[in-house]
Amino acid sequence: MTDDHASLDAALEEVIAAARAHLTAVKAAEGRVDDDDVWQAYVALNNASYHYDELLLDAFGEVTPWDVESIDPDEIEGQLGAATLAEGDEARDAHPHVISVRQRRDYRVPSVVALVRRAEEARSEVGPEEAGGPVETVGEAVLELLQAGDGSLSALDVPELEPLDGVVMVSEVTAALDLEVYEEHDAAGPFSHSGQDRLVGRLDEHPFLPGDLDLDGTLPEDAEEDDDKDEDGPRNA
Repeated sequence: MTDDHASLDAALEEVIAAARAHLTAVKAAEGRVDDDDVWQAYVALNNASYHYDELLLDAFGEVTPWDVESIDPDEIEGQLGAATLAEGDEARDAHPHVISVRQRRDYRVPSVVALVRRAEEARSEVGPEEAGGPVETVGEAVLELLQAGDGSLSALDVPELEPLDGVVMVSEVTAALDLEVYEEHDAAGPFSHSGQDRLVGRLDEHPFLPGDLDLDGTLPEDAEEDDDKDEDGPRNA
């Protein structure tokens, strides 16, 4: 047996072993998406197949049906969102990044009295045992509406609040929010970026008010054009 034949036989055995390891990992993952063991086994099978195909081509001018390219194991993090893990690592999180979504939305208050009344109604619907003192300020009224809506900003979609411009920012951050780090009255800290955080993009919100509509309830043509531009995607920073 020539050296070429021996190398081919050894490469084929590597393909078979890698295929079995890949199947074992797939079975163990039980359908789990982006399982790291499956991805590692996939890379090993891919590269073993590529190596065998190259040897077969060099030795006999033949190829396999496998149309694969070699994958650098050191660059696995860039493939399918998986992360490279050092040998012996206990944490096997394939998605180490934390995504931060920060939103600001401003409102005009047409009637303070009407807003306070709406907040008191929302409080009464929660139940007498949950009710505190009277709602006395605009800020207290907005907080009351948010608490009644489980913190969702959709709770502020009421006639007593007129929406103004808003902005949504998506960032990749190095650590998740730790509320214990900031004082209760620190308004800037929880929303600030650290030196290693990266702003991915921002989406500007421009509300359409009832006065912007034509008599038939549709947007004017020029407004529709502006709206289409906004929907093309977030504006990158």
